[in-house]
Amino acid sequence: MSIIVETKNVSKSYEMGGLSTEILKNVNLQINKGEFISIVGSSGSGKSTLLYLIGGLDKPSAGKIEILGKEISVMKDKDESIMRRRDIGFVFQFYNLIPNLSVEENIMLPVLLDGKDKSSYQEKLDGIIEIVGLSERRKHTPRELSGGQQQRVAIARALINEPELILADEPIGNLDSTTGMEIMELFRKINKERGKTIIQVTHSQEATVYGNRIIRLKDGVLQKEA
Repeated sequence: MSIIVETKNVSKSYEMGGLSTEILKNVNLQINKGEFISIVGSSGSGKSTLLYLIGGLDKPSAGKIEILGKEISVMKDKDESIMRRRDIGFVFQFYNLIPNLSVEENIMLPVLLDGKDKSSYQEKLDGIIEIVGLSERRKHTPRELSGGQQQRVAIARALINEPELILADEPIGNLDSTTGMEIMELFRKINKERGKTIIQVTHSQEATVYGNRIIRLKDGVLQKEA
């Protein structure tokens, strides 16, 4: 099984008021293609920081991170941006949709940002909209959708470029429990049927068990796996 993410002695600290606060401490982690990972820990444990580092949204203070065998800290900004658009799909707690764009227009944003021909993605768009259960809502704008529907749009947007890796930061943190479990079932389907590697950060015990592997952080230190 191939390694899709590897962190090597990764640490992260922030300077605040002349003081250095260490958020992550020498994190060594390997994630294989096709895994569904849940990163858990109390508030301030460093779990979201680790997710952002893996996604190239922040840089480690020390150590190395490799995505698909490429060390992201030494990549040129342009190459790193391309990797984020093509190889990684992001799903956030608050959806991050464009309010005046329709469902299908929001989903197609990564394609347009990548300079690709929109017309060649029509069949893929239709299929993804069906997977997330929004075929009847494709012309609606976010304000016409429920929270769960908006998160489905965000998931579809993360899928449109067929990335190898999906990173989800508290993906059900803004949803009621029933809707949240529906979203987790959708993630499970995407993991099983489309073979996508998923890494989620979550506070939810119910969401945690959807992962086939649980990574625990405490005070920035990776705990020994059970």
